[in-house]
Amino acid sequence: MSARGTRWRFAGQIAGLGTGGGTRVVVGRWPQSPLGSFADVMVERPDGHRVLLAPTQQVADFVAATYTFDEVRLTPVDVDVTADRWRLEAGPLTLALGLGRRTALGWLLHGIPAPVATAPWFAGAVDPVARVVLRGVRTRGTAGQGRREWYGATDVRALRTAAGAWEGEDLGALRPVDPPVRFGFGSTPARPSVTSVVTTVESLR
Repeated sequence: MSARGTRWRFAGQIAGLGTGGGTRVVVGRWPQSPLGSFADVMVERPDGHRVLLAPTQQVADFVAATYTFDEVRLTPVDVDVTADRWRLEAGPLTLALGLGRRTALGWLLHGIPAPVATAPWFAGAVDPVARVVLRGVRTRGTAGQGRREWYGATDVRALRTAAGAWEGEDLGALRPVDPPVRFGFGSTPARPSVTSVVTTVESLR
């Protein structure tokens, strides 16, 4: 424990997308984290019901203490990743995502040295710009349980296709993340995308 509190760093990717049926999905894939390698899913249904799909109780406890959900389900979360496709199975949710090219924002982020792009101070510095340029996006903010959080993005690729189902019901075609999701202080970008990111969470208690 330092004067600033305990910090946890999660390095991986976040996929954010909307669907024609109104469901919005955020998939976190974390090969490097204090909780080991894992994936989790945040789902906001058309009626606003927010569900966390987590693979273990430890992951569920940490994520639910940082973000806000109406329901938490423990279920295996399997994400199979290739160069241009993600396939996900997580309890009631199945998804097949086709990745496109690096976006203009991705090229901009790719040119910033990773130690700078992922540093909390840099995330704090660019937050005012992110709020204006990307609707709903924040790169720093206050989370649950007296925590603070920073998102340090290093790359962005567009999602070009998505097909999926929730409890066997087709989710519809790929759509923007609109309205923004309401799990925490910020949303993923409205444009469906996969963002490479380092998330830093700090406990102030």
